This record gives sequence, C-alpha cells and structure tokens, in this order.
Amino acid sequence: MKTNVPLKKTFLLIAIPAITLFSFKNTLAQTTQMLTNGLSFVSPVLVSGTNLQQGSVYLFSNVSTGVDATVRVDSLVNNATLITLDDNSNGVGYRNAFQPRIQSGNVIGKSYVVFKICFYEAGTTNPVALENVNATAIDIDGNATLKEFARIDVGAGGTATYMSTTTDLSILQLLPGDFIGENILGIERSGIDTSSYANMFTASNTNISSFTVRYGTNTTLPSTTQRQFSLYMKGFTYPNQTTLPLELLSFNAILNKNKVDLNWVTLWEKNLSHFEVERSFDGKEFTQIASVFGVGNSDFKSNYSFSDHNLGLSDNTVSAQSRGIIYYRLKLMDIDGKYGYSDIRVIRIGKFNEAVKVMTYPNPVVNDVRITVPNEWQGKEVKYDVFNASGRMVYSIRNSSASQTEVINMSGMGKGFYVVKVSMGAEVVQQKIIKN
Repeated sequence: MKTNVPLKKTFLLIAIPAITLFSFKNTLAQTTQMLTNGLSFVSPVLVSGTNLQQGSVYLFSNVSTGVDATVRVDSLVNNATLITLDDNSNGVGYRNAFQPRIQSGNVIGKSYVVFKICFYEAGTTNPVALENVNATAIDIDGNATLKEFARIDVGAGGTATYMSTTTDLSILQLLPGDFIGENILGIERSGIDTSSYANMFTASNTNISSFTVRYGTNTTLPSTTQRQFSLYMKGFTYPNQTTLPLELLSFNAILNKNKVDLNWVTLWEKNLSHFEVERSFDGKEFTQIASVFGVGNSDFKSNYSFSDHNLGLSDNTVSAQSRGIIYYRLKLMDIDGKYGYSDIRVIRIGKFNEAVKVMTYPNPVVNDVRITVPNEWQGKEVKYDVFNASGRMVYSIRNSSASQTEVINMSGMGKGFYVVKVSMGAEVVQQKIIKN
C-alpha cells in the first residue's frame, strides 16, 4: 500500500500484529468487545532512552481494560532509521494500530527495525500473560526494487495462518513460533485495507506476555524511501485459510566420516505432505536430493533423518565441487502444494586427515559468522556466546544436539572486536573476530 505526501515519498502500511485478548492471568477476564475492536495503541509516551533511537522505550497506557503495553526499539539494522514511532498524521490506516514510519537504510538487501512489545497490569511493572495472542501483519507490498517484510516472533508453540492462494507473499517459519511474511510480487496495493487478505498473515500463540516484531524492506537498489507500517491488534478469518504445515523443533547437520547426516524433529504437523531435502554448493542455487514423507497430521514429536552419501569423498580427498562448504535446507510441502523453508545448515568439508578444531569464519565478518566444532562435539550439547570488546555478552544460544557448523547473524551488531566462546561440557574454546 502506498501513501503520497508532498515530498513524494511513499509510505506503506505493513503488518499489524493483531492481538486478541480473551483473558489475562491474575486480572479481569476480557469481554467480547476485545474480540471485535482489538487493542488500542494510541498516544505513546517516551519513558526511557533517546527518542526514536535504539534502546528507547515507550508506554501505551490502557491498550485494554487493566492492561498497559510498552514498545522498545531493540535495534536498527543496516542503517534503517525510525522516523516516527506511531504515525497517524496522514489519516491512512487505523488510529488504534501501532504504525511506525521507517526509512530504508540505503543498502542493497534488508534493513529493518526490531520492536519488543510487552504487556503489564495497568499502572504497574507486573507482566501480564495474555491467554490468546493473534498478531496480524497487514499490507505487506512493494515495487520492482523494494519489497516489504514483516517478521513476528510469538515464541515456541506459535502458529501462522494466511490465505493459501496468495501470490503476493511468501510465508515461512524461521524458528519455532517465529514467522516471516515477505512480499515477492512487487506490486503496490492502494490503501491500508484489512480485506486485502493476499497481503497479510496472522501469527498466534497462547499465554505470552511479550513478542517481537521486525519491520523493514528488502531492496535491490540503495534506497532511503520511507514506508509506513502497522500493527493491528486483532485476528482475522481468511478465505481459503490455511496454516503452515508444521512446527520444526530442530534441524541439524552432522559430518560423519564421508557422509552428512541430517536429523530434524517436528513438534506437530497439519496437512503435511512431505519434506524435500535440498543441497547447495554456493549457498544460492539449491537442488533437491531427496524426498522424505511426513506423518501428515500429528500433535506429538516426530523424528526424521536422511544421510547424504553423494559427496564425492574418499578417506583422504574431497571432490573439487564439494571442497569447502555444503549448504542444506528442508522444503516443507503441504498437501495443497504450499511450502516453506527451514533454516539453512552448513557443513565444512576438508581432508579427513585434517585435525578439526573450533573454527570461526569469515574473519572479519560482515553479516553471518560460521562456527565449526570438532566431530566429537557434534550431536552433543554445545553453548555459543558472543562478547563485545567491553566484555558484555551480546548473544548466547545453546544447542542440545549441535550441528557441525552453527551460523550466527551479526548484522545488527556494531563494528569492532568480539570474542566467540564455544563450550561443550568442561571444554571451552575462545576466538577473537572482527565485525566490519
């Protein structure tokens, strides 16, 4: 959607995590009015930090009876600029929605702002767990060189709902409860219309007191275009409604002598047809190497595995094609032909008589740093920590069944020196890296 203003800059209203509150713990039950009107995000007040900058926190009072909300600007990634926190000046969109205006970062690729939304008992700092949360991303559109995206993380157990026949959006689950809707058609849609089902999706979960939203653009040419986004706090019923076919709990890749073992676990499945295992030698062009049929419909954990023997490896040599890095991903196919992708897993290939230690690369790093662990650490619990130059931990993740190579995105971190600490039991390895 676009809005013309005197400066002739285009403002687009994206997604509105619509939050439908049925009740919240330790407070009063909500009425049916909440189901109709959603939450009301109006008149924000800056309570800490510098206005419109990273770390600033804003209070929205009485988003519902007995409920306040805060919005924290967690980070500004790849030079994205927050122009207005909640823009209702042009009369476009919905006054009760949270409507930030964001300027693209003048880069090729993604630039975006990360918002953390938390709920509290009104007038206190006591968190409130909402029994049902529906976060609806609306009006995700774009043009030939700029495409909007909305990423909503409602946590483990979350689901995503959307119109199965949409050709405007690609809806993917990146992590459990973490969904992204990206415009792929590149066509501006006029107005900000909740009946434009092809440009929206809903992320839902239960009993959560906070969630995270990322709004931004993916550009093929450097741009400082300003776009207007929206978080509309209610759920919707879609025509041709469908949900992502599963929740992928884990996906690991382990180098096992002259083959790669892929293992993955689903927490539940709905109308799942099968998995397509895809491989790439450059991280860009993927080809299908196998199909694995799914359970289809389940409300329990299901375990899957596949071994890639076709690497061209012998005891001491590696084929020229596969020397270096191999990339794997899963294509998740439902019975209607809709699909999504898993995260990409990376395997580093070297000569088999090479001593493998913990390795971090590339160094210096711009976006993603890869951390390769020894063979004897694979499949075991490994913890990854990143510290900045002042010794403050800025990232931490624990993998209960480590893949050979973990990928950590550092695009949102500042330039400078960092220390990567990797530990497995009592064994600890630290390496310095530079972020450019």
